[in-house]
Amino acid sequence: MENNEEVRKAIIPIAGLGTRFLPLSLVLSKEFFPLADKPIIQYIIEEVKNSGIKEVVFVVSPKQKMVMNYFKKSPEVEKVLIRRKKEALLKELKDFEEMFEGISFSFVTQKTPNGDGHAILQAGKLLKNEPVAVSFGDDIIASTEPALAQLINIFKTCNAPIIALKTVPREKVPAYGSVAVEKIAHNLYKIKKIIEKPDPSQIESNLVIVGKYVLTPEVFSYLKKAHPSKKGEVILGEVFDKMLNDGIPIYGYEVKGDWLECGDKLKWLKSFFYTSLKDPIFGKELKDYLKSIK
Repeated sequence: MENNEEVRKAIIPIAGLGTRFLPLSLVLSKEFFPLADKPIIQYIIEEVKNSGIKEVVFVVSPKQKMVMNYFKKSPEVEKVLIRRKKEALLKELKDFEEMFEGISFSFVTQKTPNGDGHAILQAGKLLKNEPVAVSFGDDIIASTEPALAQLINIFKTCNAPIIALKTVPREKVPAYGSVAVEKIAHNLYKIKKIIEKPDPSQIESNLVIVGKYVLTPEVFSYLKKAHPSKKGEVILGEVFDKMLNDGIPIYGYEVKGDWLECGDKLKWLKSFFYTSLKDPIFGKELKDYLKSIK
């Protein structure tokens, strides 16, 4: 990219099967699992809005309907609350609806789960040769400055793809996408190599990939040409590695904030406790309750 374009759109891929959450995911899409009293997807969209993004493209499976209705207004519920004089609940509903005013939502379908790169590529038809933010449903960053806003600020300087990173203990690195890096500035790195779920002998840093990015049109050019893996999937990390091998710069930024993972049952439960215990309404009573459990 030769000019510094603004990041105006975000892709939210939520077409996965959620097999790690069976049997619950048979009836409830993973993005609607709660963290405290809000579903995961609401945290993600709030982050998008607070990062200054106005357009969201959801990548959904053919069976996903709930997300299409969640951010719509609910006039029927509103009428019931008015009739029953439930002023507090009515205000809560109005506040929820107003929270997402000014954001437009679009939907594209990933018919079969053919990898994260394939999911992102489905949204490419709604882009106009422009940079775009990406946020997967497995990762939330609890931070004063939204994680996507942090990446966008770095993009304005680097004008190249940006990957969100976090430091984890060395023994946990093999569970993630790992990176070899060259440090450039505080929290900012030039990516040298990406190793997906490395063996201990392959680990070159304690930095791993969080599911948040700023992508350039060049990434989509590579996604279109990418060969599926043996599992028939187009993997974003492999596409990044091909770009690196071709000499195209990619940067990583260690985002500030607490990383709330939701990729499996235990991680989601930990994130549920984190958000619930820190909640300004429920937190204190929940802490007292936990102390009372023998």
